[in-house]
Amino acid sequence: MFPANFDYACPASLAEAARFLKEHPEDAKILAGGQSLIPLLKLRLAAPQWVVDISRLAELKAIRETEGQIEIGSLIRHVDIEQSDLLARSCPLLPEVAAEIGDAQVRNRGTIGGSLAHADPAGDFSAAILALDAVMTATSTDGRRTISAQDFFVNLMTTALEPHEILTAIRVRPLAPRTGSAYAKMHHPASGFAVVGVASILTLDSSGKVQDARVAITGVAAVPYRARRAEKRLRGTSASAPEIAAASALAAEGVEVLADIYASSDYRRELAAVFTRRSLEKASARASKRTQ
Repeated sequence: MFPANFDYACPASLAEAARFLKEHPEDAKILAGGQSLIPLLKLRLAAPQWVVDISRLAELKAIRETEGQIEIGSLIRHVDIEQSDLLARSCPLLPEVAAEIGDAQVRNRGTIGGSLAHADPAGDFSAAILALDAVMTATSTDGRRTISAQDFFVNLMTTALEPHEILTAIRVRPLAPRTGSAYAKMHHPASGFAVVGVASILTLDSSGKVQDARVAITGVAAVPYRARRAEKRLRGTSASAPEIAAASALAAEGVEVLADIYASSDYRRELAAVFTRRSLEKASARASKRTQ
């Protein structure tokens, strides 16, 4: 199917893009890498009057350290994250997740900002930014505001971004000593989307007990979520195999689990436990080796 007719705008600066969206808040869609929007246009699931191409905005294409955090521009491609030395050293969860996305073509075109703003319930980066307690920056003609990862995903394919706002950056904190992270995922064999994906971060104290645990899950519910019951069950333990298994059994507890042609709700619930266990086992092993 061909897209419906639309007009095309290619602003030369972020300020120009913000002004354009201010003038067309309800009838414009942002084009970044095109991996989400273009399929929607082709299927006519989206039919905007304007497509606003921000892919040339150089100010959104940097990964930098600032104020003790790492700031990732929203136009950074998946492959840039996968190959970033800075992220590999300071926040290895993100390169690990990026390597699991789609195929080489998608990773070379898709952007982290586009993926997050699209808010697909099976998106990979959504689990990572929840586990990392990331903070998003939204920019408009009104200025900038920050949105926590916990508040960013509102509903199925819906975020806290206003129609005239542009997601411009994602900030994460470097991992602390004795902290390990991991991502475990069941791929859909055709699309590469997560049937279930689990990002976990474990911090151990000096005695080897779990000081902090963060588990975020995608593909299971309408929005990605923190498995807080699993986190609570794991804190204060030695993260032994039985303790990880007990925590993982709570991964989808109290969650309205999705059912579709790829997996029933019961199957997804079981997958959530299995992949939470796999993710936590890897994170625990990595935490015990990461002393600085």
